[in-house]
Amino acid sequence: MDPSTGNWDSYWYKHTLNPETEKTETNSYSLKIDSVSDGGQYWCRAGRGKPVYYTQNSDALWVNVTVSPKAVVTVRPDERVFRGETVTLRCDIKWGGDTEWTYRWEIEGTNNQYKNTVSRTSTQELNISSVDLSHRGKYTCTGQIQTQSSQRSDAVTLTVSAEAQASVRVSPQPWLTEGESVTLICEVSGSSKGWTFSWFRDHDHLSDSSRGAGGSYTLSPAALQHTGVYTCRAERGRPAYYTHNSSSQTLWITGVSASVSLVINPSRSQHFSSDSLSLSCEDQSNSTGWTVRRYTDKDRQTCAKQTGSGCVMDSLSTSDTGVYWCESESGEKRRPRNITVHDGEVILESSVDPVIEGETLTLHCLHRSTNSPILSADFYKDGSLIQNQTTGEMSITTVSKSHEGFYYCKTERGQSLHSWISVTVNCQISVLKILSSLLAASPYLLATVVLLYKCYRARVPSTENRSQYAVTEEETSI
Repeated sequence: MDPSTGNWDSYWYKHTLNPETEKTETNSYSLKIDSVSDGGQYWCRAGRGKPVYYTQNSDALWVNVTVSPKAVVTVRPDERVFRGETVTLRCDIKWGGDTEWTYRWEIEGTNNQYKNTVSRTSTQELNISSVDLSHRGKYTCTGQIQTQSSQRSDAVTLTVSAEAQASVRVSPQPWLTEGESVTLICEVSGSSKGWTFSWFRDHDHLSDSSRGAGGSYTLSPAALQHTGVYTCRAERGRPAYYTHNSSSQTLWITGVSASVSLVINPSRSQHFSSDSLSLSCEDQSNSTGWTVRRYTDKDRQTCAKQTGSGCVMDSLSTSDTGVYWCESESGEKRRPRNITVHDGEVILESSVDPVIEGETLTLHCLHRSTNSPILSADFYKDGSLIQNQTTGEMSITTVSKSHEGFYYCKTERGQSLHSWISVTVNCQISVLKILSSLLAASPYLLATVVLLYKCYRARVPSTENRSQYAVTEEETSI
């Protein structure tokens, strides 16, 4: 407006769905641009008097707001690395187009030669061939072209640790019967990105790398020849950086024998310290050919008090926790079972043998002073609460494979240790399902199977010995 025409107020507008008006007593208006949305069409008009007399709108002015290029730092193989690894930091300009940028790296170190220093380079990647503790710190970068600079990147903290160590653990347990499944897991403490894994048994490299995908090595089904001492090693990067080998993990796979049984009294996997426990091997064909053996944290040994093929412990201690099995004079090992001794006030009473699919699983929470079920107890599976019971007892009427897991109970008096409950396949139910499927598919195919089964039965020498031809599937119980 022409100043000579008097005093005018200025009214400012932006084109939006709901236009807002800003009034100024001068003919200027300042706007802070925070984002792309601040761009758009602006116009103004003047007004004076009461009621206000307005001029016509001014011509519109377009304000174009574009995103300021932002630098982004990425790190290979990881922000957490180990001394001796090769590290590459890369600076990319987001929204920077195809422009040829030069780069400026800033490194704020921690007690190292780079502290509060600035490194200028035209290289997009910053390579450290053998990283050490002096390279720890916060790394940022900016891009520059002529007089334009990008926004500085967010800081990436590079953490350098001592040499990497692999570790191995086993799930669900290292003692099992042939035909069962077991998984070994290899991990690198403090780091999880970019690793590939190698496995060794008795110091020999295992070539079946497909079993070790993702750090897990699975044996399914496990066989007798898989028994051995396992270790793992991890590697990543180019050139390859290797961790130290893990500590050893022993897997012991024993054979199946229908005629040999390890009898445990009381028949449960958890026991109170100071209680007594007896174990014996029973063999329908040769009761004197088997001996109870055990493996504890200390070593492999026989029982302190051996009575023929049996073992008696008058006063249990936590050092008696371990795996017990039957061993023949020729060295065959059968029916491994885990025994856990607890010096606390509460234990979980569960069957020491696997539960057969379709049967009922019953658990009790026992207290040391009474050795009877506690009136109120919470039961957990794999760390999650599954039932609160006022009777101290929990039952699952029809057990399936999905019920396998680690169980424990908790009361106001304490918490039990964890026990692995395994579920074995019911062969009769499985056969019926197969026969039903065969009958639905083809009556002639079913007739052929029945005929073959009759031929098989005809080969069994006697009724008394048929048990040794039975197909069994057993799982070790913790």
